[in-house]
Amino acid sequence: MLFRECPFFLVAVFALTCFAGPESVAQPKPNVLFIAVDDLNNDLGCYGHPLVQSPNIDRLARRGMRFDRAYCQYPVCNPSRASLMTGLYPEQTGVLSNAGDFRIRHPDITTLSQHFMSNGYFAARVGKIYHYGVPLQIGTSGKDDPASWNKVVNPIGIDRTELEPVTTLQKGKYGGTLSWRIVESRDEEHTDGKGALEAIRLIEKNHPDKTGKPFFLAMGFFRPHTPYVAPAHYAKLYPLDKIDPVLEKPGDRDDIPPAALADRAHQRELSLAKRREIIQAYYASITLMDSCVGKLLDALDRLKLADNTIVFFFSDHGYHLGQHGLWQKSDLFEGSARVPLILSVPGMKNAGRATESLAELIDLYPTLADLCGLAKPAHLKGQSLAPVLNDPSAIVRQAAFTVSNARGKIPGHRGAKPLGHTIRTKRYRYTEWGGGKHGIELYDYKTDPDEYTNSAKRDSGKKALKRMQRLMQSTREHTR
Repeated sequence: MLFRECPFFLVAVFALTCFAGPESVAQPKPNVLFIAVDDLNNDLGCYGHPLVQSPNIDRLARRGMRFDRAYCQYPVCNPSRASLMTGLYPEQTGVLSNAGDFRIRHPDITTLSQHFMSNGYFAARVGKIYHYGVPLQIGTSGKDDPASWNKVVNPIGIDRTELEPVTTLQKGKYGGTLSWRIVESRDEEHTDGKGALEAIRLIEKNHPDKTGKPFFLAMGFFRPHTPYVAPAHYAKLYPLDKIDPVLEKPGDRDDIPPAALADRAHQRELSLAKRREIIQAYYASITLMDSCVGKLLDALDRLKLADNTIVFFFSDHGYHLGQHGLWQKSDLFEGSARVPLILSVPGMKNAGRATESLAELIDLYPTLADLCGLAKPAHLKGQSLAPVLNDPSAIVRQAAFTVSNARGKIPGHRGAKPLGHTIRTKRYRYTEWGGGKHGIELYDYKTDPDEYTNSAKRDSGKKALKRMQRLMQSTREHTR
């Protein structure tokens, strides 16, 4: 690794790795704790939410850097995860739904964890990293990629084994619709609680002092994905009268193309009381997951691994709780495309800082390769975020890109639903459906942070629209 490629806050920690001579004793490569969360939005304490209690994720943010403008490549589980694990954009992986498999188009591609395995790491998965049909496939390997791991563990808890008590908006459906249950229980009875304990056992068994090898441990939490099943002691943290649901603003949808509205059955007609009950369960699920994250961080401290372990925390996509009348995911608004992203690196000088530098989940692969001193495979399309860790004001990309199939009912349209493409800059979001044939959107977050005004056809938005369309064209050339 050349000096210019070494983030300088790591030089002191891994100097001998970067500059080892013939008689030097190379320092061990850092371990990686890769924490993926399912369907988590930015409703966290460290992101400024006034109600959600996430003390352990907040603790991680104080140890690392919080990315305030991070975005997924596709706001649905399978396409997002296939993209970030391969380092390719969704249209390049060929995975544009929960039914796809990136190995069909790329049978020999080296995934993120495979790359670490090839460089002497022990790689293990606990829970959901690639796609699972949640909750019914919990306890199985789901749509896992066996070539990506040395070891896998598939925990299963009461959120899977006790589905009958779960309240759901559609009888017999739990994953694709709103469903929830608050139950008197211990954390360890839930899949995520069991998964955290299994991950700790793997860390203990594969401690580098024992094996002589660094580890890449991917912990995939299922909560807060539906069904939102959480212990009663976490629900009590969120009294119903303290929850203030977002209600659909009259006229909000009037200037939104129908293709952009990913409505789900029965979700726009929810009563205020029911909205509060659902959000309470979602937030309780977040705090359950947060407690499990805390157990992992405590284990790193106890095992004296914190000083040589990189921790990456992220969600596969965002999540709506009533904004624009939408719930869950699949659309191309800010709430669905934006994700929490926290990166903690031993010895980093900017610990506790936040950055507004744009980032994509596809950037995780090249970033980790950089931080661990591994060569980056030539196929990677993302950008390393290492410069941002050195300087929170650094810019590694001009726009963040997300794609999704339209889910809304398009008048007069027959056949397959068109793709929507969106780019997010520091100030604007520009979206086009079917190349613009089925509508375009332009939002100015400086004057309209809640996306109430589509400026695409307004005189006030003409100049910005032309700039964003040119930027979309250049971005698309890189993502096809």
